Amino acid sequence: MLKSTLPKPTKEELIAAKGQLVPDIIGPNLNVLFCGINPSVYSAVVGHHFARPGNRFWPTLHNAGFTPRVLLPEEDLLLLDYGLGLTNVFELATVGEKDVSNEEFIAGGERLKARVTESNPQILAILGIGAYRKAFGQRKAVMGKQSIRFGETDIWVLPNPSGLNAHYQLPDLARVYGELRAQVW
Repeated sequence: MLKSTLPKPTKEELIAAKGQLVPDIIGPNLNVLFCGINPSVYSAVVGHHFARPGNRFWPTLHNAGFTPRVLLPEEDLLLLDYGLGLTNVFELATVGEKDVSNEEFIAGGERLKARVTESNPQILAILGIGAYRKAFGQRKAVMGKQSIRFGETDIWVLPNPSGLNAHYQLPDLARVYGELRAQVW
């Protein structure tokens, strides 16, 4: 297995990264646009999505069959080769989801809807039920395919792959993400 070559951010770099952007990875003809809640300050420092050690996004994608091997965070642009992309509900880096206000979630939802309408992926997969509920006012939403769509794009809600999400272990994440993959291929 490959090992990340990204340098570990210093405490000062992490503090300074709050409010920075991590660029979206969006291209034409995406099968799935994965949407995190918000980038971490760690990801903002290194400039790659889901870069914090212990985040299970990359192993989950592989174990669910989206990628032929576990990609490293610094290989995030390779997702485009597999018809996949990355964005966030709230686009500015924070220490955690608790730093995002309800108003910011709603504004992020509007921005996300516009971005999805413009890029027209087959599926938007929002990684976190709480973020989906807040951003789109869907208080009773459950995991899986949603009844609303953005244009021609189906909406799915999947578990957040953060290591802090103890409700889902790696095999559970792979199974749930695999259910989405079965809808695409």
